[in-house]
Amino acid sequence: MIPVRSFEGKDVAVFGLGRSGIATCKALMAGGARVCAWDDNENARKAAEEAGVPMVDLNRRDWQTFAALVLSPGIPFRFPEPHRFVRMAQLVGTPVIGDMELFARAVNEFRSVDRPRIVGITGTNGKSTTTALVGHILKVNGKDVRVGGNIGVGVLDLEKLHSEAIYVLELSSYQLDLAESLRCDVAVMLNISPDHLSRHGGMDGYVSAKRRIFRNQGTGDFAIVGVDDVRSGVMATQLTGEAMRQVIPISAEYGLGRGVAVLEGMLQDSIAGRAEQPVDISGAKALPGRHNHQNVAAAYAACRALGLEPADIVSAIETFPGLPHRLETIGYLEGVRFINDSKATNAQAAEQAIRAFPNAWWIVGGRPKEEGIDDLAPLFGQIRKAYLIGESTEAFARVLTDKLDHAKCRTLDVAVAQAFEDAKASGVKDPVILFSPACASFDQFRDFEQRGLAFRQEAVNLVKRRPASQPV
Repeated sequence: MIPVRSFEGKDVAVFGLGRSGIATCKALMAGGARVCAWDDNENARKAAEEAGVPMVDLNRRDWQTFAALVLSPGIPFRFPEPHRFVRMAQLVGTPVIGDMELFARAVNEFRSVDRPRIVGITGTNGKSTTTALVGHILKVNGKDVRVGGNIGVGVLDLEKLHSEAIYVLELSSYQLDLAESLRCDVAVMLNISPDHLSRHGGMDGYVSAKRRIFRNQGTGDFAIVGVDDVRSGVMATQLTGEAMRQVIPISAEYGLGRGVAVLEGMLQDSIAGRAEQPVDISGAKALPGRHNHQNVAAAYAACRALGLEPADIVSAIETFPGLPHRLETIGYLEGVRFINDSKATNAQAAEQAIRAFPNAWWIVGGRPKEEGIDDLAPLFGQIRKAYLIGESTEAFARVLTDKLDHAKCRTLDVAVAQAFEDAKASGVKDPVILFSPACASFDQFRDFEQRGLAFRQEAVNLVKRRPASQPV
């Protein structure tokens, strides 16, 4: 745990008591703050109380006594409209911050020579894989690395700060919106495409939130920016023009005169402005597809910025085991391969999965995002058949009519069973069932992880239902 001492002896309101909220309360209490914690959900309050967090009904408190409101990232801050507690804090001039700002304040208490290094990673897609990959590379190379933030362990639950540590943090747009003083020694922007638009008041607000990862950087810091989409490419140009930090462009589509590119499995390092000998990274079996090649380029650039040698980075990349629910091969049955890409919660993520596994039997659907799947139309010819599940079933069926063979399965168990029978009967060599939903999970599942585990279980159930005489 990282104690936060910047509110010692002061009253601090904490609203939202999930994993990160409870960690926030404990970090503040360890730093001497008087915590007043609340959650509208009774079960969340009970769990927090059992963890030793004091409950105070914030609806009944005088907000003028609070030094800050620490808000869970999942609670509306500005859009579609501020939560009532945000409005109450703003009425009395109480700052509204998040756990990442508390982390930043704890770091900022150190002298510059004693300060741990921070790698921040954001983007619409790929940030979890890139965060885990950077952490893996650093660990393999003997660094004291701690990985967390929006992935795995909440930032304040990480081991306490010291000068030799490197904190590798996945940063969501929600977290960045609530962080004012965070300075990343290495800030990574992978890509930008429409997502969470209602939470940011539209695309401009979303881009602005993402760009905050570069706030507070100085001349010795690094900005690593994907240039394969227009918005990120513009951002890279703007950051270069500011001349306030060192900018390293990355790409999985274009050769770069300066930066890092991965094209057709070959990594090209041109960070110094001259092309080094290309390196074959095709041995990284857990990182298939163009989008993962962008993740590799970003991780390589980040680790080069931290001073690692190229050969050591590439060697570690090849041993990366991958992450669950991200183009994860969960097994084979009668030659049919099952790919779990439950983390693909928007069309852009699903696009990368379809490109990585063309001619698959595609299970898609859930609670649709605003952009739907219309933008995937150019790829429909690369899909054998679609199996529609969740709230989006009817809407997606209308999109696919006369364009792609599909079945309205509605539930995951029906979709897995039908896709398996169709793939098995197709006679195609090495058929793939691709579960890449392009939707949020909240219509039928708690989160993408529960949804991915459910897909895995349905594959297991297929094995269980087989007659004992039939081989797997």
